Amino acid sequence: MQDNHDNQDGGRRQFLKCMAWAGAGTLWLMKGGVLHAQPLDGGAAAAKDASFSFVQISDSHIGFHKAPNMDVVGTLRASLAKISAQQTRPDFLLHTGDLTHLSRPEEFDTLSEVMREARASHAFYVPGEHDVIGDNGAEFFRRFGERQQSGGWYSFDHHGVHFVGLINVLNLKAGGLGSLGADQLAWLKKDLAPLSAETPLVVFAHMPLWPLYPEWGWGTDDSAEAISYLRRFGSVSVLNGHIHQIQQKVEGTITFYTARSTAYPQPAPGAAPAPGPMKDVAPNALHAYLGIRDVRHVQGKQVLAVTDEVLS
Repeated sequence: MQDNHDNQDGGRRQFLKCMAWAGAGTLWLMKGGVLHAQPLDGGAAAAKDASFSFVQISDSHIGFHKAPNMDVVGTLRASLAKISAQQTRPDFLLHTGDLTHLSRPEEFDTLSEVMREARASHAFYVPGEHDVIGDNGAEFFRRFGERQQSGGWYSFDHHGVHFVGLINVLNLKAGGLGSLGADQLAWLKKDLAPLSAETPLVVFAHMPLWPLYPEWGWGTDDSAEAISYLRRFGSVSVLNGHIHQIQQKVEGTITFYTARSTAYPQPAPGAAPAPGPMKDVAPNALHAYLGIRDVRHVQGKQVLAVTDEVLS
């Protein structure tokens, strides 16, 4: 037991060292919940035999027209162009919320039109809090919902991996914290119950499912119960958006990943009086803060190769 504990501590120390590389395009290999990093030129060979890949994009905020980005449609298009330039076509896209800025019909129209440029056969979505303004998400769910459950959450299986899309932007709690609610938690427990502990899981939502920075609402009020259902699995990756920057955390076999926005960056936790767009970013530096995430899976291995890339 002591050796295993030491190995996990060593893995966490290595993880902390590697975090600084993420902005430069790093290949992350996840084995048993511990991340290992290597440069893209060395990691590409490790993922060339992937059984499938998918791309995560987040926080496109169509309708936003302020500093530091007056053209969020253009940066979304640049993100999709980066995806299309990949040698291997991803099986699908995951968009982890805040498709729009004010959930207006014309903003959803624009998002739909631009997403047709994506080089992927299908896109899966979960809403952000900006997508549910005024109508509790009715317009979002009408256009982008998977319609598996009345509450909007859903799951699917792909090449041996179980994917779960959760909704945590309705009924926000004090300070803006996300919320899953009793019905969704009961569904999650039931959805996972038949699965073998060896099944790799990818869980995706808009707001973080760990208390990243509750003072800014960067967390989910009742996520602890959800996480308790994930702990028995040997490989769990949790993807979210909302905070417009990369932050990562390992808890046993669960790895939490936040994603960059395709629209604008936000300050690091506690580095400003409040969250919001970083307005002092030079125009020629903006693309260094924006990006996409590519994930590759090798059948029969509990390994996910995770690459974060900036637009510049």
